[in-house]
Amino acid sequence: MAKLMGLINLEHEHDFLNELTYFRCGAATPFGGRYRLIDFTLSNMTKTSIEEVAIFTSNKYRSLMDHLGTGADWDLARRHGGLFILPPDWNDPTDISRGDLKHFHNNRDYFHRSKAEHVLISGSQFIANTDYDAAFAYHLERDADVTCISVGVNECLPEHASQLRIEASSDGWIQKLTNDLQNQHVFTGVYIIKKEVLMKLIDECIAYHKDHFFLNGVNSNLDSLKVQYFKYEGYSIFVNSVESFFRHNMNLLKPTTYKGLFFQNSFVHTKISNEPPVKYRESAEVTGSLLANGCVVEGNVENSLLFRGVKVKNGATIKNSIIMQRCTIEEGVHLENVILDKDVVVTSGQTLMGSKEMPYVVAKRKTI
Repeated sequence: MAKLMGLINLEHEHDFLNELTYFRCGAATPFGGRYRLIDFTLSNMTKTSIEEVAIFTSNKYRSLMDHLGTGADWDLARRHGGLFILPPDWNDPTDISRGDLKHFHNNRDYFHRSKAEHVLISGSQFIANTDYDAAFAYHLERDADVTCISVGVNECLPEHASQLRIEASSDGWIQKLTNDLQNQHVFTGVYIIKKEVLMKLIDECIAYHKDHFFLNGVNSNLDSLKVQYFKYEGYSIFVNSVESFFRHNMNLLKPTTYKGLFFQNSFVHTKISNEPPVKYRESAEVTGSLLANGCVVEGNVENSLLFRGVKVKNGATIKNSIIMQRCTIEEGVHLENVILDKDVVVTSGQTLMGSKEMPYVVAKRKTI
């Protein structure tokens, strides 16, 4: 039976969440109360029975490495295969590769040693809870060189502007990838490719000094490759800006949205952290919110997400906000449309307010 290996390519995902990516790569950004963005991509791969996953990362990857560890939480701590974090390693003096082609060039051994004949490549900005078994079966059935995972969107939101749109023939072969904002057939950035095709295109791109594998290797050769699409019909989102990050986190407070992401398939895995249950003191008032383990609440929390270990003191009010791990909100504080990164302390009497379109963001470990 044909085997599939995984690759998470983070080379082109730099600082897209502003303050939230000052100290981490975007893939390591907390999401949904207890997860990181990369958890969804990793979980989807392991649910597809992928036994080896590599991650191309080039900067700010300490937080990512701490979160992933050995990969055991995703069943990737294996004797054979498993999780490979591949930071930049440019030691070849003859290397002329650029962009993400440098990663492909310097990690050829990862591909050559694997017995897999196909590669599933993804970033971390497409969020869904699924597996790619049906897409892989379709890829094999039609003997495609590349199968692009796509979604249909009813409304073109700001985060869709940077995504390529698919124009295809009636039998599903892709003829063109465009930036047409009126086209609601959106490419997710996830695709399956034959490994032999991948290695051939890598060599061609490097020889012609290209710097983006998909754009220069796949998109530029649609006329000579067999490239098709497989449309994913389940709940999905894109997180590629602070505004989309805030909006999609807040949407999880709606039961239908939360169930659409987490209840329609098996679990989304993340790093296990043992914390006691939330403690609600007598003065606490909490409505329409998600609170993770370890929180201690004495004040008012309304329509907000609190990650693990957040402390809300008596008289503090939090509305429409995202408060990440181990933040402390002192007495008399008022927060509205705010994102606090990890380990932030807001001292007594402070008022911080943003808007839904432009939330007020505080970088990690700040004291205000």
